[in-house]
Formats: sequence, C-alpha cells, structure tokens
Amino acid sequence: MIRPAQRRELAVKAVAMKGVSIALACRAFDVSETCYRYSPKPDDENERIADLLLGLTTAKKTWDFGLCFLYLRNVQGHGWNHKRVYRIDRELELNLRIKPRKRLKREKPEALVVPKAANEVWSMDFMADRLGDGRQFRLLNVLDDFNREGLGIEVDFSLPAERVVRALNQIIEWRGAPRTIRVDNGPEYISGTLMEWAENGTVALIEGYDQFY
Repeated sequence: MIRPAQRRELAVKAVAMKGVSIALACRAFDVSETCYRYSPKPDDENERIADLLLGLTTAKKTWDFGLCFLYLRNVQGHGWNHKRVYRIDRELELNLRIKPRKRLKREKPEALVVPKAANEVWSMDFMADRLGDGRQFRLLNVLDDFNREGLGIEVDFSLPAERVVRALNQIIEWRGAPRTIRVDNGPEYISGTLMEWAENGTVALIEGYDQFY
C-alpha cells in the first residue's frame, strides 16, 4: 500500500517531469492539493527529541526504542506522540545500533590444598576419545594428589561403576587404600555401587569441595 507521502512525491515528479497540471496530478495519485502544496518547516522540537534520544542511547547502550520512549513519557513527562518519536528514532538509525554482548562473570576457583603425604587424597576422572572408525572409548585416570603420580589408567568402550570399583581394588592391592578420593558428579561416581564400596572400605568420596560422607 502506497502511503500519502509517497503519493505526494509521485505527483510532484509527474508535474515536474511530464508537465501535467497540479490538479490532474493530484487526481491521478489521489492527493489533495493542500497536501501537494504543503512544505514542512524545520521543527526545533524534533531536534530536541533527536537530542534526547541520542543522549539516552549513549548513556543507556542496552535500551531499545520502547524503553527510551517510556522514559521520555513517564519519567520526563513529555507528551510527544509515539509515532513521531519512533519516526525520529528511525531517521537517526538508532534501531541499527550494535548491542554489546553480555559477558558472564566467572568466579575464579580456589586452588586445591596439596596433601602432605601419599595416599591422603586421590583424584580420578574420565576422558574420552574416538577411534578411526568413529567408535568412542573412555579412559579412567587415577592420580595421587600428593605428587601427581599416575596410579592407574583403565581403558574400554564402557566403564560402569563395577569396573571403576575393580580398578580401584587393583591399585589398592599394591599401593594401599587412600583416605579420600576426589571425584566429579558423573553417573559412575554417584552410583550406589561406588558409594557402598567407599563406605565399606572407610574411604571418603568428595566432589570438589563438598564431602559426601
């Protein structure tokens, strides 16, 4: 649908380029002669609206047109028409501003306390990789936090809680049992099988800094 301003522009071009009369051009494009002869005058109030919009969007970079208009209307008490303010906003191309991305503030974790002797705290965690044919395999790594000594690596396509318990028992046979084992919240670690094994062997399982037992 052609807006009145566009019809007026077409009528002006017809008069200027085709030499038709103003009355004929107005009838052809359905424009009143009053509208045709209208010449907008510079409006100081429009400049004021533009200055206020620029000031708001500079100070409040995340505000869109809706927030700016509500601030002008409800906080500053200006009674300007919504369409008028929006038209000026579009002319200033404020709707094309690039909004800054929000950055998540991440807390820096505290450093782990180094044990004073071997077998005080072990850590175990899983890693995963894929073979050339696309099959995924997993690795269970067990370390002594005292000297970062690697105590064992279990590799298979599946490592359920029973396999984790068996691997730990094999290490304990030659190394001795630890006081504490640090784990994450994986399904193998929070299963009843591993928790029962730890409780029977008087081994404490801790997840990060939160102790299970």
